Amino acid sequence: MKKIVRAAALLFLVGSVGYYLWYGLGDRGRTNYGIDALSWVGPQMIWPIVAVSVVVVCFALTGDSVLSAFTGRNSAAFRQGAVGIGTVRSVRQTGMTLNDQPEVRIDLGVEGADGETFESHARMIVPLTELALLRPGVVLPVRYLPDRTDKVEIDRSGDMSTAQDALNRSMIRQGITTPGKLDIAARGIPVQAVVQSLSVPGEIRNGNSKVELGLAVTRPDGTTFTTRVEKFLPPRSVGHVQVGRVVTVYYLPANEQEVVIALPANV
Repeated sequence: MKKIVRAAALLFLVGSVGYYLWYGLGDRGRTNYGIDALSWVGPQMIWPIVAVSVVVVCFALTGDSVLSAFTGRNSAAFRQGAVGIGTVRSVRQTGMTLNDQPEVRIDLGVEGADGETFESHARMIVPLTELALLRPGVVLPVRYLPDRTDKVEIDRSGDMSTAQDALNRSMIRQGITTPGKLDIAARGIPVQAVVQSLSVPGEIRNGNSKVELGLAVTRPDGTTFTTRVEKFLPPRSVGHVQVGRVVTVYYLPANEQEVVIALPANV
């Protein structure tokens, strides 16, 4: 659809300019009005002016970020693209707006489905109320084309399981989690726990600090048990596991000492 609209607009522009040149070079002003200057200046100018405006509007409204804002979906080229994990490097407004909502360029470091990494960027229309949420370090699922990694799109499919799988694979490759812990998170019982102790040994893995937590976990029947957990967290998330904080954890009744803490990716 985008190509058809743009091609039609360009065809209209070519036809309008062609008509203007035909009118001027053919001295139609002299023929129709007896004045040479009217061959180039007159009503015949309207069509090229209108055509230029139509082309500008069509190209603006059929930009990938604008179409995605209108449809809530990725563009056709990226809709079936591979899913990767993008980490925001920087965000800046492009100067274009749609209904007073700015378009932004998001520079990203992307980890692909097979573990390959590359720098890229995406453009999207962002409501003003959500603009502050796009900050360096935020992790977002992206769609990309393996043979064209200079540009990606933020995943708009709404397929949370695919995005979570991509994030899980990324965390396993980075050594932040293990398949066993992911299995506990998938099959375990969600309960609440209170952080009783926190220590930071100083180990860092891919920019994530290792923390050791002492937890008092409340079972579904109201009884409690204590356990210790090691987890690698980005610096911004350490504040969410301070002593006294209540966190959500998962565990399997058959092995209460293996507990997995659930924290949102972008807290």
